Amino acid sequence: MLLAMGYGGTTGSGSVTRLSNDGGIDGVIDRDVLGLSRVYIQAKRYADSNVVGRPDIQAFVGALSGKADSGVFITSSRFSDGARVYAEGVPTRVILIDGKRLTSLMIRYGVGVQVRETYRVVEIDEDFFA
Repeated sequence: MLLAMGYGGTTGSGSVTRLSNDGGIDGVIDRDVLGLSRVYIQAKRYADSNVVGRPDIQAFVGALSGKADSGVFITSSRFSDGARVYAEGVPTRVILIDGKRLTSLMIRYGVGVQVRETYRVVEIDEDFFA
């Protein structure tokens, strides 16, 4: 989805890390063609009842230490209030994308969705008849 949003430089490149022992980083996307600046990503596919808490955000910030000053944490569920407060207060910039926002972005950028029906709404053009 981040590639569809324009991250990844002109080549749209990014990579997914190994499934285990990834050091708390699930993916990396270059912000520019040369890879001078990168977006580090953590993703959690959870049921809505499984809330991402402050310890998860703290671990992600720790994984970013020495690599980046910002990252994106994405979950299919939601974040606890403690997680949100911590993310807002920590010097490392962490963007939190919960399930609701993720769904909205997927629809907006056409990632993982299909158009089933399209409606066309018309109205009378009064200038045409003037």
